[in-house]
Amino acid sequence: MATKWVYRFGDGAAEGGVADVALLGGKGANLAEMASLGLPVPPGMTITTEACLFFFSKGKALPHDLQGQVLLALSDMERITGRTFGQGARPLLVSVRSGARASMPGMMDTVLNLGLNDQTVQALGHDSGDARFAWDSYRRFIQMYGDVVMGLDHEVFEEVLEDEKARLGHDYDTELSAVEWQHVVSLYKQVIEEELGEAFPQDCHLQLWNTIKAVFSSWTNTRAVTYRTLHKIPHDWGTAVNVQAMVFGNLGSTSATGVAFTRNPSTGENSLYGEFLVNAQGEDVVAGIRTPQSLTEEGRLASGSEKPSMEKLMPEAFAEFRDICHRLEAHYGDMQDVEFTVERGKLWMLQTRSGKRTTRAAMKIAVDLVDEGVITREQAICRIDPPSLDQLLHPTIDPRVERVVLGSGLPASPGAASGEIVFTAEDAVDAEAEGRKVVLVRIETSPEDIHGMHAAEAILTTRGGMTSHAAVVARGMGIPCVVGAGGLRVDLRNELLIGPGFTLKKGEMITVDGSSGQLLKGDVPMIQPELSGDFGRLMAWADEIRRMTVRTNADTPQDARAARSYGAEGIGLCRTEHMFFEGGRIHVMREMILAEDEAGRRAALDKLLPMQRSDFTELFTIMSGLPVTIRLLDPPLHEFLPKSAEEIIEVAAAMDMEPALLSRRVEALHEFNPMLGHRGCRLAISYPEIAEVQARAIFEAAAAAARETGAPVELEIMVPLVGLRSELDYVKACIDQVAADVSKETGLLQIGYLVGTMIELPRAALRAHVIAETAEFFSFGTNDLTQTTFGISRDDAASFIPTYQRKGIIEQDPFISLDFDGVGELIGLAAERGRKTRPDLKLGICGEHGGDPASIRFCEQMRLDYVSCSPFRVPIARLAAAQAAIEHRLR
Repeated sequence: MATKWVYRFGDGAAEGGVADVALLGGKGANLAEMASLGLPVPPGMTITTEACLFFFSKGKALPHDLQGQVLLALSDMERITGRTFGQGARPLLVSVRSGARASMPGMMDTVLNLGLNDQTVQALGHDSGDARFAWDSYRRFIQMYGDVVMGLDHEVFEEVLEDEKARLGHDYDTELSAVEWQHVVSLYKQVIEEELGEAFPQDCHLQLWNTIKAVFSSWTNTRAVTYRTLHKIPHDWGTAVNVQAMVFGNLGSTSATGVAFTRNPSTGENSLYGEFLVNAQGEDVVAGIRTPQSLTEEGRLASGSEKPSMEKLMPEAFAEFRDICHRLEAHYGDMQDVEFTVERGKLWMLQTRSGKRTTRAAMKIAVDLVDEGVITREQAICRIDPPSLDQLLHPTIDPRVERVVLGSGLPASPGAASGEIVFTAEDAVDAEAEGRKVVLVRIETSPEDIHGMHAAEAILTTRGGMTSHAAVVARGMGIPCVVGAGGLRVDLRNELLIGPGFTLKKGEMITVDGSSGQLLKGDVPMIQPELSGDFGRLMAWADEIRRMTVRTNADTPQDARAARSYGAEGIGLCRTEHMFFEGGRIHVMREMILAEDEAGRRAALDKLLPMQRSDFTELFTIMSGLPVTIRLLDPPLHEFLPKSAEEIIEVAAAMDMEPALLSRRVEALHEFNPMLGHRGCRLAISYPEIAEVQARAIFEAAAAAARETGAPVELEIMVPLVGLRSELDYVKACIDQVAADVSKETGLLQIGYLVGTMIELPRAALRAHVIAETAEFFSFGTNDLTQTTFGISRDDAASFIPTYQRKGIIEQDPFISLDFDGVGELIGLAAERGRKTRPDLKLGICGEHGGDPASIRFCEQMRLDYVSCSPFRVPIARLAAAQAAIEHRLR
């Protein structure tokens, strides 16, 4: 049976619908769904994602039977519209657009007005009664086709147009006459022949086949690949291609085009939100070349615009559009992002999809839809992308600060950030690599800027509206953004930002307030937001649903307090070595490491004891009533030692040692591979006095905190880098002895505690059933377990992992998202074997994978008891754990 490559829609019917998103892509599936609902959708066809995958598998050749299916669908479009493709008195023009199953705004290519040539442009002029419109449409088509299909950069055409307008004495925004547009068309065709050595094609069917190939090919362009990598969209999905009858928003004052959201995408407010342009095509709105008008009177008044709203200018079309928006939101049960065109008073719907929104808006919309009875709490929880919660943790400008406002525009993406001015995406990427924070300042952004936008702290554009490229992409990334700052001017040649009474150079500091739309002078003080309201309600629902608890990795009281405020339910990893890097402590730590005998080590450890005890007491007090897991000392010792000659001289002076003596001692401690050297439990076995002093500090602190809070401390002591049960036996005996001593000294009959280990070596995972005879808990240290399983140093992996990803060797960096097949199998094996020995064995994960949603789903499948992550990822882990529990329950 022949493969069905083409699915038709239009005239109140469709082949396929929203359930076929993998096959038809998001755009095609939703066009089919809207057509089936009887909404005014121009007829068209969707060429499937399977055809795209075939195209790439066959060296960019289309399926041999695709042409016949396309021609049948084209005939159907001709019947519905009463127009003929490529000929006749009423020519049919089509748009050719991409459509992946996940929204990738602006990342792939589009061609509009396809079907025009030197004959059909004349017919279009007669049929429409507007020759100017016909020739303008033709020059737009040549420019898009020349760029997308023939590979001639669109800026070449822009230069031709600017030169011609200058010759005619016109401003940039001046509309040309039909005769003038006709001359521009001839210039465009001439530059194609001169630059490419071939003529612009007059065969409309050839135009169509070449464009379909070009749109398929755009799946692998640089910006699309970058976007998919950033948003973790699989590269093997492919894109569909949608061929749809053109409708025209540029047919005079009764025509328009626009983009809208059924709710406010920045705040979540339940009101129609969007913009339109009179006498314009769709790309004019998103390109940000013209300043759009508000859809509603409410929006017009809020923006202070004097231009009429669509509600006033086109009341009948607006009323129909508003009703359709209500229908679509009710049908999909979610806020929709829609595109539309009004052609001489007739409304046409061109697209609907779940709208991108800020996290704050997503929270409000989800909670409101629950309150409205549209969705369940579980559905609301699953609507929020866990990593996006990071947006809510971004600072905002301190209200007590006096603002020096340099200019203002539209508040496109909330939050605030400061940085040095840069004017190109490349400069933003370079600055990020150097550790500098920057604000990307552009006249307008384009999809080619995606890498620089991701590297920037904030974005400022002088053109564009709330639905421009900069606004949509910045909201999706959670980057503060102000667009349409028309009072400012960007001088790219001299790298200057110019405004009323000021000129700023590249590298000067500015602050962007994406909530107010203001640009401020300098590096403005910020404050952290309060996580309450809709956030609090939704997170409370998540906490009711999730099974795993969420702890934090915290080494300082500051981290512990922050984590607790974000909902952490204990400390899953306290890395004691991190407590010694600040102030004078590192000198005492160096004394201990550099000591040549036990007496020297004990002298240094006596100084460290009160420091550790004080730190632990404060952590136990902050986490009163919650479990605290403290890992014994686990540093590669070289991290504490001086390296350069200058550092050795400085440290020797601080320690009252001869530099030569210190240098010899450092050399004696040198290791060729310190990450696999004398660290972890090996230190405690070689120098048991270290473990003894740490254990004493822990137990004395637990006793002090218990007295202070009146609640017993839920203490867990973790022995790192265990590969042999005998290693754990040795260290545990030391811990137990100190516990007994402290219990006797303090008068406490018993100090409750567990002793366990971090599973971070493949041997430990394989011998988990034996190690569990001693260990009372396992905590999977997935950072080191990934290193030792792959044989890759995470400190050096950045030099080749991106190459592996780009070449398809691996999909995800295993240090960011857990390797389920290898490392995951070891975790599963260790969990299963450990529980067979000790059924009540507590299991958790404490590597940074503990804050990665995909890794958390795996932990739910393995039925671990908890995940532990850095403080700022605690909300992400709480939400991801709830989603994982819902997903597990639905299996």
